[in-house]
Amino acid sequence: MLRKLILNKTLMVCVLSSVSLLLYAMDYVLLGSAKDLTIWFLGNLAFLPVYVIIVTLMIEQVLKERERHAVLRKLNMVIGVFFSEVGNRLLKELSAYVVSCDILKGHLLINGSWKESEFSAALDFLKNCDVKIDSKCCDKHILKKLLVEKRGFLVSLLENQNLLEHEKFTDLLWSVFHLVEELEARDTFENMPQTDIDHINGDIKRVFGYLSREWVMYMQHLKHDYPYLFSLAVRLNPMVDAPNPAVY
Repeated sequence: MLRKLILNKTLMVCVLSSVSLLLYAMDYVLLGSAKDLTIWFLGNLAFLPVYVIIVTLMIEQVLKERERHAVLRKLNMVIGVFFSEVGNRLLKELSAYVVSCDILKGHLLINGSWKESEFSAALDFLKNCDVKIDSKCCDKHILKKLLVEKRGFLVSLLENQNLLEHEKFTDLLWSVFHLVEELEARDTFENMPQTDIDHINGDIKRVFGYLSREWVMYMQHLKHDYPYLFSLAVRLNPMVDAPNPAVY
């Protein structure tokens, strides 16, 4: 394979050199002036480094942009799998822990008519909203069971090199892993001291903050690039009390 590549490059160099010599020969025959030909040759040769700089920079920028788009496309596929497997269900489960969650849900009722301004407003709301978590009124065993069942899937996501390009999504995964470890370390959630309850509340708040923002950005991506996937995602919105996949 390497030998074939070297032969192809050598052949290309020979062909281009031959074409260049042929063109200079035709120029000499037509003009009949070696002096003028030499001046033009040296002028072109002097400007060659500038050609190389311009072409190299342009090609490098185009290749980097194509590579970035390819990585982002793969990354969004991974994020889509995450939300299909565990993210949507986890978001719905954690929303039950949020105090006054109806206000929060009112800002996240994404529908097909949403534009960039609505997505930006939702992200601004999540950024500035100080979510209050109360885990006393919820069955933490259900949350624990969900996360323990999905541990293997979450581990497989961390093995994906494309995630290195998305620091915030990696932070989300680490926060979920930490919550799994905290919940799994406790055999019971009865008679927990207030300090321990506050600690669990903080872990849940961290996960919910990362998860809700990533979900909105993922929905924005679907709206822009995959309208047919966005349509189903809107119908299965985990912020809706009774999502319905049927199309009306």
